[in-house]
Amino acid sequence: MLKRRSTLVGVIGLSALTLTLAACSGSSSNDSTGGGGKSASSFSFLAINENTTIPDTLTTLSKNECQADNKAQPLKITKQAQSTLDQQLQLLAGQGGLPQAFISANAPSLTEQLAQQGTAQDVGAALDKLGISDDILPAAKSTIEQLYDGKQLVLPTEYNIEGLWYNKKLLADNGIAAPTSWDELVAAFAKLKAAGVQPVSQAGKGGDGWGVTRWVGDYIARDLGPDAMKAVKDGSAKLTDAEYVKAADAVSDLGKQGYFGSSPTSIDYATALNTFLTGKAAFIYMGSWAVSDFNNADENKIGADNIGFMQFPAVTGGKGSADQMPTNVGTAVAVSAKGFENDTATQNWVKCIVQNYGTVALRDAGQITGFKTASDTKVSDLTKLVQDQISGVSTSILWFEAYFSAKATTTSQNDGGLLASGKLSGADFMKQVQADLGS
Repeated sequence: MLKRRSTLVGVIGLSALTLTLAACSGSSSNDSTGGGGKSASSFSFLAINENTTIPDTLTTLSKNECQADNKAQPLKITKQAQSTLDQQLQLLAGQGGLPQAFISANAPSLTEQLAQQGTAQDVGAALDKLGISDDILPAAKSTIEQLYDGKQLVLPTEYNIEGLWYNKKLLADNGIAAPTSWDELVAAFAKLKAAGVQPVSQAGKGGDGWGVTRWVGDYIARDLGPDAMKAVKDGSAKLTDAEYVKAADAVSDLGKQGYFGSSPTSIDYATALNTFLTGKAAFIYMGSWAVSDFNNADENKIGADNIGFMQFPAVTGGKGSADQMPTNVGTAVAVSAKGFENDTATQNWVKCIVQNYGTVALRDAGQITGFKTASDTKVSDLTKLVQDQISGVSTSILWFEAYFSAKATTTSQNDGGLLASGKLSGADFMKQVQADLGS
């Protein structure tokens, strides 16, 4: 589901979209909403064409774990192109016709507006009402609340951690232990390069430069603390401040040393992943969504047992710590307030999803979610590694562009490759992104 994640990064900082909901949110009725205490004739769900895992999992639930709920209120799935999802949600909300559940808006600011207008359910409050709040993993809840100013407005049908994956054999052959600090990491890169091994495989071509800017954001979090990017969002700090430029300079310095390869601007996501999985690079920064590729023997030529994971290392003297995990919730699901509040059958459906979705998605699709799962679900060793990492997360941090405008996000990601090649200084990179933040 990489495409959805990349799109999220591109639109997450969109300025508030204008909605004219107040005058018309209750002006039309739809039997899928269950308003007025009358149970809806079906459990309607709006999916996107680009994500097949969610509708497939819901369909499986309707035939098994949620069979009784489906009998009372049959599942009805419709689909929408992701590119037009936000416009469709605005239209349906304005007509008072949101389905009971739907893929949350590409722009979190829109989901927030729907909640403020009373058309999208406060999911945290709904789970409290149903007595199932504990079925959401604390790490996933933390990530959602960071996105939505302290509120839990969506269900985490995906949950991804990010960090550095490494080739165990290449490190062992060169006498390197998994680094725990930035200084140790840089020293490891130098030793690998001197031995003729490419230290890091990193995409930097066009929009795939998001992988490089993850390094910038993580360094900032380790150095200045997990709330450092929120300070930029709030206007109490700027990317051009010296302490923020320091992070971009650190990444640019890696590029100048050639640690990201000879030409990061020509490397796309698929090529970077292939370079790592064929043993041509020792490290790659990646999210846990890539575990499916790691587990694919046709793609992974170094062997799943040969892949290790390390959290982004600590920066000496920094206010952050390595146990503060970069995370995202990928494609999440929102719930209609009107469809939920007055319809017991819909509430039962939501409860069944929260209690069973994680196990079914993990079992059938290898999808790690933000829901608790049955302990006896069989998974690969790498998937188990990710689960263990998630269970230990107490604080989640967002990616570099999480609070940016669309224009600033594009600038950041397009310039990421130049930063990774050392052709752009940290100061110039931050200056260009800061200039677009208000756009």
